[in-house]
Amino acid sequence: MLGIGRRDGIDGAVRFAEFAKRYLSDYAKPKKKHRSVVEDERIIETILLPELGTRKVFAIGRSDIERIHRKMEKTPIYANRVLALLSKMFNLAEAWEERPPFSNPCRHIDRYPESERRRYLTGEELARLSAAIKIAETAEEPEERITPHHALLFRLLLFTGCRLNEILTLKWEHVDFENGLLLLPDSKTGQKTVVLSAPAFQLLSEAPRVADNPYVIAASRRSNGGGYGHATNISRVWERVRTPAGLSDVHVHDLRHTFASVGAGRNLGLPMIGALLGHTQAQTTQRYAHLAADPMRQAANLIAGEISAAMNKKPPGKVVDMGAGRKGAAK
Repeated sequence: MLGIGRRDGIDGAVRFAEFAKRYLSDYAKPKKKHRSVVEDERIIETILLPELGTRKVFAIGRSDIERIHRKMEKTPIYANRVLALLSKMFNLAEAWEERPPFSNPCRHIDRYPESERRRYLTGEELARLSAAIKIAETAEEPEERITPHHALLFRLLLFTGCRLNEILTLKWEHVDFENGLLLLPDSKTGQKTVVLSAPAFQLLSEAPRVADNPYVIAASRRSNGGGYGHATNISRVWERVRTPAGLSDVHVHDLRHTFASVGAGRNLGLPMIGALLGHTQAQTTQRYAHLAADPMRQAANLIAGEISAAMNKKPPGKVVDMGAGRKGAAK
């Protein structure tokens, strides 16, 4: 029996471009998070449609998938993400009767080995980063300047261990000042409660607010539709900080890794670190086990306090001033 999407028998079977539209509308958008949908759309548009767009879904074979995967061998992690997306799409093609059962062409294609990248900032590097953030906040040249909200973003990432998107999309209504918590309604792992350390709490207490903008990390201007939103295009802003600090190999996500590594180095224990980071599986936290080995607020204060102390140290040739208030809070 020919499945949904078929046209005029086998000769009119659905082509991959049409099938991809259905994948996005019937599966991805209803069931995946927005960021994942955006990434799927990008992969489909830039990688899959040029290779498979005009092909009929039932006729795509393993050699076609191997060719795509092999072309991306220099970017193994991304290549594996593309393979995972294709595998899911072809599983759905079977479920939607666009292909015979057990015919997924991604089967038996080995993924590339992925060497996990681990980069943590040392105390001296944290001091350099702090100095660079402070300098960028007050830079006279527009191409070297960052906004106070961008500076707040980078500091909060260090002092909370949150993911980038968790802080970017953080709204003031999610900040529980009375109990010192962030009540995130929709993180990568679902609803999440973040215990605020003293430095993080003080940053939020003193943070600038934009009238009528609900976001903590507010965009510098309204959107095209006239509404308010949160900051975006962080990679360009991050470059203005990491390059002067001599940290060109450090990614924004490494700030979260640094939070965890400091905790591991102080022997807080993996269960505690995993709880602070919002990990739902123990093996996710296990990556920090090689660095080590009371309540959660005390643990959060200990980690962020040590990071704050390192950031306030004087780097070679520079004077770092995170503000008297923050110095006091970190003690």
